[in-house]
Amino acid sequence: MLRRVHRTHSRYSREALKLLGHLIRAGRIERKLGTDQLAARAGISRSLLYRMERGDPSCSIGAVFEVAAIVGVALFEQDRADLKARLTDYEARLALLPKSVRKRATKVKDDF
Repeated sequence: MLRRVHRTHSRYSREALKLLGHLIRAGRIERKLGTDQLAARAGISRSLLYRMERGDPSCSIGAVFEVAAIVGVALFEQDRADLKARLTDYEARLALLPKSVRKRATKVKDDF
């Protein structure tokens, strides 16, 4: 018999999972899909769907993403303008980091 490992998750992760679960449930209800219908369409069990909607961290990420895609939950932004703004913001934050964190520009000559 396999022994179940108990893992602790940060509050941020638990809240994000709970939010995603609520979004999946709201999307399912908005599309007027029953739990049986959605579970069959996603190829998962109904109990796994219930666990996803509750924000259980032990659910497979692939199954969660599939269910989220079926009910129309946007996981990633597809808008190019928003992506470009995020990259600019990322580059601005990167400029604030000390140089020791960034990649070295020059190659080290270490052949003796």
